[in-house]
Amino acid sequence: MPDLSINFAGITSPNPFWLASAPPTNSGYQVMKAFDAGWGGAVWKTLGVPVINVSSRYGGVNYRDKRLVGFNNIELISDRPLADNLREISEVKKRFPEHAVIASLMVQSRQEWHDIVRQSQDAGADGFELNFGCPHGMCERGMGSAVGQEPKVLQMIVEWVMEVAQKPVIVKLTPNISDITEPAMAARRAGADAISLINTIQSIVGVDIDHFAPYPIVDGQGTNGGYCGPAVKPIALNMVKNCAQHPDVRLPISGIGGIENWRDAVEHILLGASSVQVCTAAMHFGFGIIREMVSGLEQYMVEKNFQTIYDFVGKALPNVRHWEDLNMKYQVKAHIHEEKCIGCQLCYTACEDGAHQAIRLQAGTRTPAIIEENCVGCNLCSLVCPVDECITMERHDDGTQHLTWKERTAAGNIPTTFNDELAGGRHHWVPEPAAALGKERHKTLPGKARALGVIEHKTE
Repeated sequence: MPDLSINFAGITSPNPFWLASAPPTNSGYQVMKAFDAGWGGAVWKTLGVPVINVSSRYGGVNYRDKRLVGFNNIELISDRPLADNLREISEVKKRFPEHAVIASLMVQSRQEWHDIVRQSQDAGADGFELNFGCPHGMCERGMGSAVGQEPKVLQMIVEWVMEVAQKPVIVKLTPNISDITEPAMAARRAGADAISLINTIQSIVGVDIDHFAPYPIVDGQGTNGGYCGPAVKPIALNMVKNCAQHPDVRLPISGIGGIENWRDAVEHILLGASSVQVCTAAMHFGFGIIREMVSGLEQYMVEKNFQTIYDFVGKALPNVRHWEDLNMKYQVKAHIHEEKCIGCQLCYTACEDGAHQAIRLQAGTRTPAIIEENCVGCNLCSLVCPVDECITMERHDDGTQHLTWKERTAAGNIPTTFNDELAGGRHHWVPEPAAALGKERHKTLPGKARALGVIEHKTE
């Protein structure tokens, strides 16, 4: 079997799956229960001066039959006494010495940082995660994302921590910033050992349209909170990639955001993360999800012949390029497998109203047909189709040519005027505006229309 153990910036754990700093890591009871279930590490719920929370605290975004596609919280850091948390950290480490226990920290002054780092070290924490990401409640007090959005302040505080830290220091970054690599570089300049990202995204998940208050509602009012869950994974993956690719960051990355199963974890790892943190999925489904995550990751590694996690950390990064470096000669077109089509015609509607009018209806059948001369290979039809593999994208170029926008620009072969013949849209048939009106508008599509003699297909 492959080896799932990791050494993340000097912090070791039996597998890369850590619980993120959040309610699931609020106590030694929960962390021990998680470790017993199979989790490799846990980042303790953020320690600092204890807070007082409000009720209620959570909001959710449901989509069709899927609960909690997005999750919002207005909960703050630990409301438990520091002494209790430190005692329980010590107990957990004695019972689970091979597992990673990281203390998440958030205080204000230099002396407070020195004190809480030393106390956490004495309790046996394997490392520290500096919470510079919380987007509500704490940022109004000059902490959390208020620090993460100011690289100079972040660097100063990390330098304070490094003065006394004898264990690895991870800096947790906020996504509520235009360029996440700026604070990442600041963390490196300050001497941090690693970074973790993303923290939650500032958000309002909905509004009670009868009582005119945002969710979650606290006595008729609400506030913005932190957004997480499956819906944020695309944003998290992009920011992980940005930090992993940047030549001036070069720090181990703990990937956070939308990880619900082993595939999500693999995606983070392929883009540069060497550990992953989970919160929402554990809150939604419980600690038991780790069994599927571990077994799924093991099977994936066996199938790909990966012996360790580090065999595929960042393996997708060479294939993440700027748009101007993509091959403009590559060409795919949609193909409808009629034997699988259920006749819903969603592809026709999507292409007709949202894309390039490259699908037509056929007389005597509910199965649409692709108009190849108008298909630009945008993928929309395959994405909206409810039947797996009913619509596939088939390659039409011979693979021998490669030409990028950058190369075309260098050769002076790009559109430079408003009505330039080089523009791609000059070569796609588009119905006349008036053809959108009336019951017979589908007849104006190329192919069908020509067969009926309704219009003349003109090219310029």
